[in-house]
Amino acid sequence: MIATHLEWPFFEDRHRNLAERLDTWAGANADALEHPEGGAGSSGDVDSATRKVAALLGSSGWLNLLATSAWGGPSPAIDVRSLCLIREMLASHSGIADCAFAIQGLGSVPISLFGSDALQRRYLPGIFAGERYGAFGLSEPETGSDVSALTTTARADGDGFVLNGVKTWISNAPIATHYIVFARSGDAPGAKGLSAFVVDAGTPGARVSESLDIIAPHSIGSLAFEDCRVPAANLLGRPGDGFKIAMSTLDIFRPTVGAAALGMARRALRETITRVGERKVFGQLLAQFQATQMRIADMAVDVDSAALLVYRAAWAKDCMERRVTLESAMAKMQATESAQRVIDSAVQLFGGMGVTVGSVVERLYREIRPLRIYEGTSEIQKIIISTQLLGKH
Repeated sequence: MIATHLEWPFFEDRHRNLAERLDTWAGANADALEHPEGGAGSSGDVDSATRKVAALLGSSGWLNLLATSAWGGPSPAIDVRSLCLIREMLASHSGIADCAFAIQGLGSVPISLFGSDALQRRYLPGIFAGERYGAFGLSEPETGSDVSALTTTARADGDGFVLNGVKTWISNAPIATHYIVFARSGDAPGAKGLSAFVVDAGTPGARVSESLDIIAPHSIGSLAFEDCRVPAANLLGRPGDGFKIAMSTLDIFRPTVGAAALGMARRALRETITRVGERKVFGQLLAQFQATQMRIADMAVDVDSAALLVYRAAWAKDCMERRVTLESAMAKMQATESAQRVIDSAVQLFGGMGVTVGSVVERLYREIRPLRIYEGTSEIQKIIISTQLLGKH
């Protein structure tokens, strides 16, 4: 059943139709999304599962929603409301499916927005078909949320650039066929000296230096660049545009992180309502206890408040034709923090089943935690929010 939030004025009929088609498709492919082969265990299993899910998303046409109409997408600009609806649905089924979709976006949107025609022709069709896999190389060991402090360098040399540095916590790093790499290319301080490049996996001097294991199955690792030569044609935008490219991309995807958290929270609430309506304690249903009812009410309010902020940010990005840094930061922070509370409550109401490996709420409990960190921690979002507000005065 489609959630009532689709009745809100943030959406058009095309979004409601998209949600109906996606709901039907997700139901028909529940096994592939809920339990992708290798969905837990070794990093190799997770890498294989991510490839398979990305291929399924591509063959089913969902990755085309990451495209503009020039490349088979539904509209001239990337529609953030559509991306949020897709991530909300996928995340309710599988963290791997959600990540596969999201990272294909992070690996394609900088090319769509800032790449030359030649770069777009070379990379985009394969990404949208689920045959190429991108990675977004921004974070470094000592510079996670502070993008302006990154230390990877790109030295101009003849008809190209030479890259040196390390990136870490890079989703899709072990399987990516190309990386979007942000590096310091000039003498300008802070954010002004950054540029962005497309680097093919297998380029001499570029390598996956480490695969990382985190609490939820996820294809993630570190990249090392050692005298890696990149053609000048692989520069995105102009030299010095790197910070703008990163922030423009994150403006699109921060609301979708909130949407993924929202999908997890909705699933947790749905599972909890079913559980408390079936489980008997001291001779009555758990749902009949007032303490349970109070907790369910708090969970429902958290879900809807997160949804309002997520889809306000997405609507503003699609319709207001301006930067939505403030709205995106609010949506990302509130949705991920709310989802953590909702899922924690679900685990509590499930009791022992809530901490049993393999249960839905146990999976959600592990999968929600990284969302409060990546693409800017909740603390960084608060700094962004306050800076945006105080800067106006």
